[in-house]
Amino acid sequence: MKWLMRIGLIFFTVWKTQAHAASFDCQKAQTPTEKAICQHLSLNDADVKMVTSYNIIRHLVPMGTRSVIQREQVKWLQFRDQCRESVDCLIQVYHMRQQQLDLHLDRVYRQGPF
Repeated sequence: MKWLMRIGLIFFTVWKTQAHAASFDCQKAQTPTEKAICQHLSLNDADVKMVTSYNIIRHLVPMGTRSVIQREQVKWLQFRDQCRESVDCLIQVYHMRQQQLDLHLDRVYRQGPF
């Protein structure tokens, strides 16, 4: 009986993790872009890395810069969604956005100390 409960717990944990692996709930994915991100591990990983970087930067920069970064993110999301389900396009736009966020992070680090 214990092994059955353990298997059930493992299954639930894996299922739950997969449903929320991206920066959004994949079970609620509606657009072709969101569905593509949830279906491809490399896009899913890129999405998680990008949103993590974005959230870190957003909390480290001054208010004026924060609003600029937030506007950039909204524009980027609109640009990303134009890829629809094209994996190659999505990989490229995630790479581009991650490079931009890395530049912001580099500026924050140079202004340290933290």
